[in-house]
Amino acid sequence: MTNPVDRLVQFAPMQVGDVPMVAELEKVAYAHPWTPGNLLDAVHHLNHAQLLLCDAGPRDVSPWRNTTGHLIMGYFVAMKGVDEVHLLNLTVAPAFRRQGWATLLLSALATWSRGQQATSLWLEVRQSNVGALALYERVGFKQVGVRKRYYPLKANAREDAVVMQLPLIP
Repeated sequence: MTNPVDRLVQFAPMQVGDVPMVAELEKVAYAHPWTPGNLLDAVHHLNHAQLLLCDAGPRDVSPWRNTTGHLIMGYFVAMKGVDEVHLLNLTVAPAFRRQGWATLLLSALATWSRGQQATSLWLEVRQSNVGALALYERVGFKQVGVRKRYYPLKANAREDAVVMQLPLIP
């Protein structure tokens, strides 16, 4: 795969037609993926759902492409509240992980959130997801709480979520 930095990288709103492909990416990315119904709800209910895309090269074999044929590098889904934004999902496709794309997605979300006059950005993350916790802390999120038994595991087991907040105003 050619380095995406050598190609056009862009954001585009997630469309209904993108949902089947994003749902397939979810299955690869997570043990408990969002369903197509979850993703359709996100698109239909005025959430801020953005894809991070790059042009496909002749040797790209990635199956995750949007409706215009661009490679889906990652995406996020966020919900605006009165004066805050809640990050619901942030995903980077496996071939693009550990290259700074999650940081770019978070930066774009924070910029959009400020434009919506949000004063803070909130999220939950699995307590066991040390990579994501480190990423969020690196970009300025602070741990502010724990939601007990928030995420499903196997059978009847559940995992705690760490609640994090990023202030958006000085």
